[in-house]
Amino acid sequence: METLNQLAHGFSIAFTPVNLMWCLVGTTLGTAIGVLPGLGPALTIALLLPITYQVAPEASFILFAGIYYGAMYGGSTTSILLNTPGESATIVTALEGNRMARSGRGGAALATSAIGSFVAGTLGTLGVAFLAPVVVKFALSFGPAEYFSLMVLAFITVSAVLGSSSVRGLTSLFAGFVIGMIGVDLQTGQPRFTFGIGELLDGVDVIIVAVGLFAVGETLYMASRRYAGKDEIVPLKGSLYMTAAEWGRSWKAWLRGAAIGFPIGAMPAGGAEIPTFLSYAIEKKLSKHKDEFGTVGAIEGVAGPEAANNASAAGVLVPMLTLGLPTSATAAIMLSAFQSYGINPGPLLLTTQANLVWGLIASLFIANVILVVLNLPLIGLWVRLLKIPAPQLYAGILVFATVGTYGISQSPIDLVILYLLGAAGFLMRRFDFPTAPVIIGMILGPLAETQFRRAMTISNGDWSVFYTHKLSLTLLTLAFIGLAGPHIWAYIEHRRRRGPEHVPGDA
Repeated sequence: METLNQLAHGFSIAFTPVNLMWCLVGTTLGTAIGVLPGLGPALTIALLLPITYQVAPEASFILFAGIYYGAMYGGSTTSILLNTPGESATIVTALEGNRMARSGRGGAALATSAIGSFVAGTLGTLGVAFLAPVVVKFALSFGPAEYFSLMVLAFITVSAVLGSSSVRGLTSLFAGFVIGMIGVDLQTGQPRFTFGIGELLDGVDVIIVAVGLFAVGETLYMASRRYAGKDEIVPLKGSLYMTAAEWGRSWKAWLRGAAIGFPIGAMPAGGAEIPTFLSYAIEKKLSKHKDEFGTVGAIEGVAGPEAANNASAAGVLVPMLTLGLPTSATAAIMLSAFQSYGINPGPLLLTTQANLVWGLIASLFIANVILVVLNLPLIGLWVRLLKIPAPQLYAGILVFATVGTYGISQSPIDLVILYLLGAAGFLMRRFDFPTAPVIIGMILGPLAETQFRRAMTISNGDWSVFYTHKLSLTLLTLAFIGLAGPHIWAYIEHRRRRGPEHVPGDA
């Protein structure tokens, strides 16, 4: 009952004219960004982070959440009509969606994608509203040792999920640690990694790091991979609505996708890629039309993964809001926005920033309704966005990134750092090092250091505090399994394939 009262209060905040305007702007911009190949919500939110210096927190996060949800919707358009996933989470949608478009059923593919996204997004947002208070009650039992162990677990799992290998992910995470340590140590008063530069005594602004790695680095990477020629856009044929048979084949897939996506997204090692592939595999196994998969396109292969994608996007908000743990690149950027406001997400956020949290959750329900209206009737407009020349698009992103960063403090040093980080972001993308763990390490690294120091102070320097507390020991054990488990399993599989070794002298 308390959750319903808080949600009603959230709607009173979200329905104010200003916040409704920001919600509309966010969903529209997010849909457009999702449609454009190569761009994504993380890059866009990073580009808009400087507005946090001018706009109220509620408005900013309603805007960012609208962009996040909108990109999940818009990415399916590119996947279906262009066979080019706008986001990694929409890779699976392209498998069947583009085949449906080529066989003249593109309208049905777009319809099941939009409606499935609405259903799963709504169910996922309900999950956030009712699950977040439960997680908070559990998290309030954490002490410094448990928080440190939880962050170690998050570092290991998130770095493995967001990178192609755990080594690359942990390397990026360590780079974030180093950047986060730049400045004056608040406990000792000693400068760290400032190299005598006075501007670095206050540390590097997380907004500059986010914009440099995601906006500048990603743009340089996309521009470097631009090839001559044009991708073929499959023209829409027939109606944008589904037949009764297609409705019958879609609604169960929507519910299954939502049931798969939300819990995986809410895990500290969640994300959207795993549930979308899992949903596709399940739909392919359960479908009565297996012959359509990989040939003319099966509508279940679009409905299920798209629902899983949007439900997991909602699930990602649970650990971010209640524990301060981002499990996706976009969540990492949103966490940096919290930092710019001086707000630390965690168990106390729902009480200390109730207007912000419940206004944000309520706005997600509104955003889902707006997105259905934007995506079905206006599909022709979104398709036209694919004709924007890439050079102008990339140049515009770099201009906005430069102007926005300079506007923070009017410091030339900030621009130098921005483009140095942009070059580093380009090299990381070029050699397949994930950039999101850098932001996670930069934000959570100093927090983990603080919790570690507190735990050691309370225990008078006794390291056993980390393994005598049962919850802390459990979290550290899970972290070890996450780090060593894949290597142990790979070794066992390798030995199993080789079979028993032949010993010389045996008959």
